[in-house]
Amino acid sequence: MFLNSFADLGSLPPGSKGVVVRINGGRGLVARLSRMGIVPGAEVKVVSKAPVGGPILVEVNGAQVALGRGVARKVVVRPHA
Repeated sequence: MFLNSFADLGSLPPGSKGVVVRINGGRGLVARLSRMGIVPGAEVKVVSKAPVGGPILVEVNGAQVALGRGVARKVVVRPHA
């Protein structure tokens, strides 16, 4: 599906994992995500997606965090199984 390519975190289906490649945002967003553990090189897993444009629940470093769809689209990952 997305193997050997990049995708934004918001486009991954629940259960998918990937490694963060970069964050397409300003310093404030990068700092906020960094405090959550979402940094380049971190492995993330999409746990669930709320319906109708609601937040996306992701797991990173053993913790679950909710991201808005707009923020999730700014996180570029390299998906893997």
